[in-house]
Amino acid sequence: MVKIDERGSRGFNAFQTVDDVISILKEQFHNKRLYIKYDVEKHEVSINEYNPDNTLMVVTDPTYKTDENIIIYGLSDKYIEIDLKIINELGPGYFKCKIASARRATEGRRDLRFSVQPGSAVATNFKVSKHTIEVSKFNIPTSIKVVLEQFQSANSALADQLKVDVLSIETKDVVLKNIKNTGKTLFVSDCSNVESYSAMTEDFLDLANIYGPDLDKLIKTNVEKGIKSIAIVPVIYITEDERSIPFAYIQVVSKSELFGIDKIIELKEMSFKLVDRIRDANTLMVPVHQEIVDVSRGGAKLKIADPDLMKYLKKSGGFIFDIVFKLQAPMTIYGKIKTVFQGRDGALYVGVDFEGNSSRKDEMKRFYDVLKPMEAEYKANLIKSLKARRG
Repeated sequence: MVKIDERGSRGFNAFQTVDDVISILKEQFHNKRLYIKYDVEKHEVSINEYNPDNTLMVVTDPTYKTDENIIIYGLSDKYIEIDLKIINELGPGYFKCKIASARRATEGRRDLRFSVQPGSAVATNFKVSKHTIEVSKFNIPTSIKVVLEQFQSANSALADQLKVDVLSIETKDVVLKNIKNTGKTLFVSDCSNVESYSAMTEDFLDLANIYGPDLDKLIKTNVEKGIKSIAIVPVIYITEDERSIPFAYIQVVSKSELFGIDKIIELKEMSFKLVDRIRDANTLMVPVHQEIVDVSRGGAKLKIADPDLMKYLKKSGGFIFDIVFKLQAPMTIYGKIKTVFQGRDGALYVGVDFEGNSSRKDEMKRFYDVLKPMEAEYKANLIKSLKARRG
């Protein structure tokens, strides 16, 4: 049985009765193609007979083998899926089936998707994450924590005291809790001056407001410890769905001088470099060529045979890769994974939506320009095929 990992779901409306499903099949799919879903070879199916008891006689390629229920799908005015329960296999590729359920997409497919001829295009130069950094759950891999420790060690001379650490979800420190929840910066330029504990702008924590009547105790403690200035800047991680999450912090304490606003600017720049270092440490570059099964303006299905890619893409939410059409320069695209399943041939089939802008200028426009004549040729062949079927 093929195991499918659905990452993104299409909006559907369920059919209420079996009669409704049969009616749609008779009216809209008499001359339109139906296929078996999650089938690597994309076998076509046809309804050979509609029985009085509402069962169907389904015909497909004689080489197709299954002892499981099957899902068939097709595209008319909207995308339709039908779950069939196999009652009996009457011969090679010939099944008597019962309709278990069916659904129709709430919206039409946004783009024409068509098969890619072998050799006309490949996917390559994959940039994938070695680990899933679930910063929203503060589940940080050990390798990333090592990067934080190394960064702290390399920059220890920046201040009398420097600390780089993860913003733990279990922290009881009121300041770190506020930084984790708001992404704001702490800056106390003069720990002996009560006015320094108030926020300069909305981008900074207001310690006077956070501590309230206990502020005097905090000032006294800082002075007794000989602390002149203190600053804490959050390290902001941008997730694959473009959310900004403070997951770590850089803290500096001075006992010898007062910090100015230039120290905050310096720490902000350090935090950006730290995020870049984390991404670099967590990114695997795989320059192999992999097959593109089909493609549209909005997405593609890739056949992944490389063992390293198969390992990491099974857990990934998305990845950056190059599409290279024959006689064209590479086009860099971010693909958000929608479906993943392993075929009977052992390869991993990954369906992706193209999201975000490419790092190269006008990349998507060039992609559309290359795709346009391929779309026109596919439409022409499809119309020719439909005319032949009707004839």
